[in-house]
Amino acid sequence: MLDAEAVVLAGHGSRREKSNEQVRTLAADLEGRLGLPVDAGFLELAEPTIGDAIGALAPSASDVTVLPLSLFAASHVKADVPLVVRRARADHDVTLHSGKHLGVHPAIVELLDDRAAAVEDELGVDREADDVLVVLCARGSSDPDANADVHKLGRLLYEGRAFGDVRASFIGVTEPLLEETLHTVAKRRPDAVVVLPYMLGDGVLTERIRDRTEEFDADYPYVDAAAGDPLGTDDRLLEVLADRFEAARAGDVSMSCDTCKYKVEMDGFEGEAGGARAMLRAMTHRAAHADRSEVDDEPHVHDAPDKHVTVCTNRTCAGDGAATVLERLRQAARDRDVDARITRSSCLGRCGDGPNVAVYPDGVWYGDVAPDDADRLASSLQRDRIVSDLVTQTL
Repeated sequence: MLDAEAVVLAGHGSRREKSNEQVRTLAADLEGRLGLPVDAGFLELAEPTIGDAIGALAPSASDVTVLPLSLFAASHVKADVPLVVRRARADHDVTLHSGKHLGVHPAIVELLDDRAAAVEDELGVDREADDVLVVLCARGSSDPDANADVHKLGRLLYEGRAFGDVRASFIGVTEPLLEETLHTVAKRRPDAVVVLPYMLGDGVLTERIRDRTEEFDADYPYVDAAAGDPLGTDDRLLEVLADRFEAARAGDVSMSCDTCKYKVEMDGFEGEAGGARAMLRAMTHRAAHADRSEVDDEPHVHDAPDKHVTVCTNRTCAGDGAATVLERLRQAARDRDVDARITRSSCLGRCGDGPNVAVYPDGVWYGDVAPDDADRLASSLQRDRIVSDLVTQTL
């Protein structure tokens, strides 16, 4: 006898088992909420995989809905999970539905409001009587659409509430970075600054947000500042997941295709437009994990790249076109299949000489880098050479 329906709650997966247990806890709670079998599955770094979770449910279910436990619709939601679902459709005689990420939802805004209120109580301030500013800090993504959701949530948290302001910020990858935002809001001399980690689990990045907030609190004695708790396993997440399940079951799942860098050509992301590119990236990503699992006791470990390249995107460099340099360099490296991790960095301490680019472990720093230099830099990385006319210092 087949169960009519079942659900796979699709988490990313983490080397921190505490984070994986959070996904399993939410899966168990969602099962009680929906009255249907709900299993947890993971994209990487943990077991079972999403595909294995689907396979385990398939013999006893006629319909399986995959719900991404993701705050944003970046590459994992737009490419990686759909690839898993596509393969599962070919492997199992079961109807599969794909759900939407958590995204922007009234229950999440309410949850963030409560997290802010808890910090206000800790600091002994009242938004109705005091000037309380909120900084909503997310992980940060290379996907503009995902980052835009943080700004939208910040605005929704501000509307109708007595906060002096609500600012969106990020702990990495994109700007404005948390440190910059905190220093900016300090100029207003508010009574208190509440920093809200917009994350599900209490992991490394959440701890980094707390550390940055404590440093800010010490540097600015005239402002009281503290960081709140992440979303965790709050029951209101079940409300969001239940809504996402109903939408998936009704075939009413929509994505922001008009602002998706995989669907439309956007400034700075021209090389990533086209769904086929996203699918190819997802297939390559999966293949890399499969290769590792054959030779390593830990099946989902990424090999370290040969080189780490950082592009300063702090204020001065950003004004000189650093963001375009970053994206052009990433694209050139992909085109040449260069084994390098290329990331943003905060200030490299050479303001006025930028955009600045540092290459490690070579210890070579480049200055005054233009977008048109990206191909030359990628070629130098590939051939283990330097671009001598751009070198400003070597370490």
